[in-house]
Amino acid sequence: MYILSDLLAQSSGIIVNMVIDKKDTALLALLSANSRESTAELARKLNLSRSTVKDRIERLESRGVIKGYTVRFSEDYSQSQIQAHVMISTQTKQSAEITKTLKKMPAVKSLYAVNGIYDMIAILSVGSTKLLDIALDAIGEIDGIEKTMSSIILSTKIEK
Repeated sequence: MYILSDLLAQSSGIIVNMVIDKKDTALLALLSANSRESTAELARKLNLSRSTVKDRIERLESRGVIKGYTVRFSEDYSQSQIQAHVMISTQTKQSAEITKTLKKMPAVKSLYAVNGIYDMIAILSVGSTKLLDIALDAIGEIDGIEKTMSSIILSTKIEK
């Protein structure tokens, strides 16, 4: 059994102290692999009733464990996109404003706070190298960003 701590839940804005059992863990793994799988199919795979699976999903959603569902793109579409990691070094106490600005940029798909030489890593996805260049220039112009270093992703070897 796993317990989600109050600290973890507070980071998502919801205070939770709930137990995640093996069936919840298995359900989350199945939903991660295919969030469109029917409740009936999930129930069959988990050896649970449909209503139990539905209740578990609703509980996980209401407690903030499941925040939403996403789309996985085909390999052909993904390969048509230019993706890059952008490591960002910021001035002290500018993180909140920088995060707000980056959140508004369509090219920025995710942003991580990290330790080490850089303070953040942004993952960008755009349709061309020209659009990547424009996005990188825009990031470099944000107040509080001291320097960036970017790497274009050539291929994805593992994605779970």
